[in-house]
Amino acid sequence: MIECIFTIDYEIYGNGAGGLKDLVYDPAERLMATFRKWNARFVPFIEVAELEMIEAGGTDQAIDLVKQQIREFHTDGFELGLHLHPQWYHARYEHGKWLLDYSEYNLCTLGRERITQIVERSIAYLRNVLGEPNFTPLSFRAGNWLFQPSQTAAAVLAEKGIKLDSSVFKGGLQHNSLLDYRPALRNGYYWRFRSDVNIPDPKGPWLEIPIHTDMVPFWKMFTTKRVGLQQKSVSPPRTSRQRLYRALDFLRFWYPLKFDFCRMNLSELTSMMERVIREDSKQTSLYRPVVAIGHTKDLIDLQTVDSFLSFLQANVIAVSTFERAYPRLLKENEETAPLSCCT
Repeated sequence: MIECIFTIDYEIYGNGAGGLKDLVYDPAERLMATFRKWNARFVPFIEVAELEMIEAGGTDQAIDLVKQQIREFHTDGFELGLHLHPQWYHARYEHGKWLLDYSEYNLCTLGRERITQIVERSIAYLRNVLGEPNFTPLSFRAGNWLFQPSQTAAAVLAEKGIKLDSSVFKGGLQHNSLLDYRPALRNGYYWRFRSDVNIPDPKGPWLEIPIHTDMVPFWKMFTTKRVGLQQKSVSPPRTSRQRLYRALDFLRFWYPLKFDFCRMNLSELTSMMERVIREDSKQTSLYRPVVAIGHTKDLIDLQTVDSFLSFLQANVIAVSTFERAYPRLLKENEETAPLSCCT
């Protein structure tokens, strides 16, 4: 059985550039309308650190629209996930731009006390926006997908009530950040883990449902749409060493192609899903939650999204959320160990 879980990182550019209305609010409004047309829902991963700092600094008048939209998501069945770029919490706004604290770029490399402060602060902000003092998101996605080293951050997040992660993209490698998700290629569509997100542990407190990827020859990454969006995006400045490390990330024949509904064209999206459909036809008893990713700042092609939702409906593939999938995942775990399936 296949279910498709659409997720979108709800954020501006990675160096703090851009406005909330153009890069967050307006794209999300259009995406909501498209999904409502198909009676479907997606999971917005709310980057709360940037929103809190923008609100505190009074630097973007659209913050009130964004907060209103987050409340609308919540009341209309769009599950809210927690997304964190911790470099925002010590950010300064000077001469019309944000200066972020890149010493806190990776949540997982911080001390336990600092991780706890950041997680508590971020959940408190979401609760304040929603006006619900007991709200706790089910799902988490790390900034820049950096959920390594996992042990301390995973423990803190679990203590605060978060039960599911979707940061991993199997086959991922970032030399500069010491991210290596290649061992996860041996895992299935989902698995339990405890201290290392790459290593399944049937008794672990966490569920990992990774962003779906296919390992493809590296040249397949260079489509017109993807390259155009990459050139448009604004990333943090890189040193010469970081640029070298980034080049090393690409110096391999096979590269993980994320199931990105903003950067892929319709042919790529349907081809990736057709491979899952063929796999499912050989072993229909397994549950296959397939996680798609997007970014509000990349959402320029709603026609492709609409056509892909039509494709899913025609192939009787349900569009789900983590909250809807979670009870089934728990049930599957009771019946099978380890919690995984074929890749």
